[in-house]
Amino acid sequence: MQPIPPAPYGHSSYARPTTPVRYAQRIDTPDGASLAAFVYGPEDKSLRELLASDPVLALHGNGGSHATFVKVIDRLSSAGLGVIAFDSRAQGQSTRGSAPLTYELMAADAVTVLDALGVTAAHVVGHSDGGIEALLLARDHANRTLSIVAGGANLTPEGVVDEWDMEGSVAANHRWEQWTLGSDVPEEIDLSLLPSAADAHRSAELLQLMIDEPNIDAVSLASIACPACVLVGEHDCITQEETRAIAGAIPGARLVVVPNVGHSLPRQAPDSVACQVLINTLLAH
Repeated sequence: MQPIPPAPYGHSSYARPTTPVRYAQRIDTPDGASLAAFVYGPEDKSLRELLASDPVLALHGNGGSHATFVKVIDRLSSAGLGVIAFDSRAQGQSTRGSAPLTYELMAADAVTVLDALGVTAAHVVGHSDGGIEALLLARDHANRTLSIVAGGANLTPEGVVDEWDMEGSVAANHRWEQWTLGSDVPEEIDLSLLPSAADAHRSAELLQLMIDEPNIDAVSLASIACPACVLVGEHDCITQEETRAIAGAIPGARLVVVPNVGHSLPRQAPDSVACQVLINTLLAH
């Protein structure tokens, strides 16, 4: 039986900030992933100056790319800050690598990017999966983290209100992957016009990550010592209990609920996101 092609997963467009791109290179990881990394910032500062003056590191959510932050990048650049952004492995223009996907691995990727750019520490702003990674960076790589804004983050898979059947989507992608690799594809079907087996496998793996992880003990966040803002939309898919648990676990964390928006904070409320980053830059000094 021929399966239905899975719907595209992730953002269909790859937007760019209006801010000038000052760096665009691939950075390799030990397990063979190639991370597409970028630095944006005002033209009146050199790349060296942007990276030396408390830069901001932006981490996007599952299935997206750094394009999630285009409006936030423009706001922060207008305030004179440099912004480092990269596409997480297996997403955007970055490749997969061979290591098992975990949020801890993606946090380590962020450190790899900072190392490649010669950046000692950065202010981190993360959304969704990127918010989880921001928490892990502040907990496990404290010396690399000046402050964090963790937007739409969760500690456990149960902390997300399942707005669609993720398990069903994973199964559908695997069915399509197996069918396209089989021998019974009719000649009337040009598979080059449809999602590839690799696309389906990658989508299934990214969705499975959200089903299985994260598994963060709230108590472990008590070690976070940098300025922290836990940011959530009023109509976010993250449960209120989970958000309060994160904010309550981090000493001195600010809990900010953005009214009239859902989970897509950087796209729906870029000014609010940028504002909290700027507040953190002041608190860190």
